[in-house]
Amino acid sequence: ASLDSLRKGGPAPGSWRQPELPEVIAMLSFRLDAVKSNAAAYLQHLCYRNDKVKTEVRKLKGIPVLVGLLDHPKKEVHYGACGALKNISFGKDQDNKIAIKNCDGVPALVRLLRKAHDMDLTEVITGTLWNLSSHDSIKMAIVDNALHALTDEVVIPRSGWEREPNEDSKPRHIEWESVLTNTAGCLRNVSSERSEARRKLRECDGLVDALIYIIQAEIGQKDLDSKLVENCVCLLRNLSYQVHREIPHAERYQETPLVPTNNTGPHAASCFGAKKGKGKKLPEDPGADTVDFPKRATPAKGYELLFQPEVVRIYISLLKESKTPAILEASAGAIQNLCAGSWTYGRYIRSALRQEKGLSAIADLLANDSERVVKAASGALRNLAVDARNKELIGKHAIPSLVKNLPGGQQTPAKNLSEDTVVSILNTINEVIAENLEAAKKLRETQGIEKLVLINKTGAAWLGLVVTSSHCLVLQVNLNSASRTQGGNSFDDSTLPLIDRNQKTDKKSSREEIQMSNMGPDNYSTLNEMEHSRTLDRPGDLGDTEPVKAAPLMQKI
Repeated sequence: ASLDSLRKGGPAPGSWRQPELPEVIAMLSFRLDAVKSNAAAYLQHLCYRNDKVKTEVRKLKGIPVLVGLLDHPKKEVHYGACGALKNISFGKDQDNKIAIKNCDGVPALVRLLRKAHDMDLTEVITGTLWNLSSHDSIKMAIVDNALHALTDEVVIPRSGWEREPNEDSKPRHIEWESVLTNTAGCLRNVSSERSEARRKLRECDGLVDALIYIIQAEIGQKDLDSKLVENCVCLLRNLSYQVHREIPHAERYQETPLVPTNNTGPHAASCFGAKKGKGKKLPEDPGADTVDFPKRATPAKGYELLFQPEVVRIYISLLKESKTPAILEASAGAIQNLCAGSWTYGRYIRSALRQEKGLSAIADLLANDSERVVKAASGALRNLAVDARNKELIGKHAIPSLVKNLPGGQQTPAKNLSEDTVVSILNTINEVIAENLEAAKKLRETQGIEKLVLINKTGAAWLGLVVTSSHCLVLQVNLNSASRTQGGNSFDDSTLPLIDRNQKTDKKSSREEIQMSNMGPDNYSTLNEMEHSRTLDRPGDLGDTEPVKAAPLMQKI
């Protein structure tokens, strides 16, 4: 008997036979290191894209033995063991990942990472951690055990960023790009787990600084579409989620929103919204063309960089020059997150996007072939339209593109967008046309009214769209109507229609933020989107593919 039935290729030469899988696992505990290293390498070879063998290794209790070998002093032994674990952790069988975690595989990988001094071993370690990070139950274990090691041993030293650069020294450059890609991919996944994970990543000394340095360096080298840039910008997008609520002393940045006016009496609503009452206003002139970031006595660092001019310019550069849908979506999503909520830096960023000519770059994404990019662009425009000058510009230049994405009409071929995306677009239109006569006229000129009426007639199957389109129609079907129904502007902190359970009936909740989704070929940031797979394990994802097959181990008969 042999393992021929479990692998490609014919039988071995006549005087040799391939060892049975239990024999190979037994060899991992043999007294000679050469036998251990050969057995580990052979397991790596057997597990290469072979789910059946991976499952058998787990059932035969081979995973704890491999994890134990990660602490072996000789590289040929721990390298082979780590390669086997990387292959075992790749695939649809999530039990393999759990088995590695349950025998303390994450701390063992971290110990090995801290001892590793060469690129090839570090690449296998970080690739294994990236594979493991796709499982929700392992994410916090990676945050708690591996975050500082990944930051201190990989991200900072290999990024080129220096804590205190010497003015006379030459700029350092990115090293070990594949290792950085693996590490950023791992952190990108774990940043989705919960607010505690995001807090620890934001406050990890030097992590945000190095990530921004990496993206700036790649932009400088005109390498805007690499997997490294994608992972880094998706990670920054996740760290910007709820940033206005979760950073230390967040309350000092909060601003008082406009107080809604009662719809009765001498200040009743006009057809484009209620007249302003005497409520407290945001500390800004809504008609001001520029609102500058405050001057700083010291440079921003750490999590503060998530909402500074530097990161805004990064997102704008990526929006204008990148061709990768994942990067475009993440950049627009980060802007949407930063412009959510009534907080000081949200106001600065909304203005900065206009001053840096970023509005047109986001509006251009509405014509993108990727539905996820269209949805992210729509959400970003909605939050940017809180700024009065932005609303005017978006209404003038983006309404035609928003209407074009709605179902119905004569465009050929018609876009077949999901209900969630169309709801996002409708909410953006609703925001832009409110108290904006020119935008309302543009909506009418582009046959938007007809499309809204058509959506409103589609019935219960599109109930979410009917409700949202009704808000738009109440506002604008009759431009000469004497009143406007209030209550249409209900926003929350998740991507519609996934409403925060605590805010279903809260008509005054903060602006919409983009929800995070899981890592994958078409789903690449992170939090709960059930319609997509929740695993990294897809062929072709750089940093999540398995190592090259090791040479077969042969045993003499």
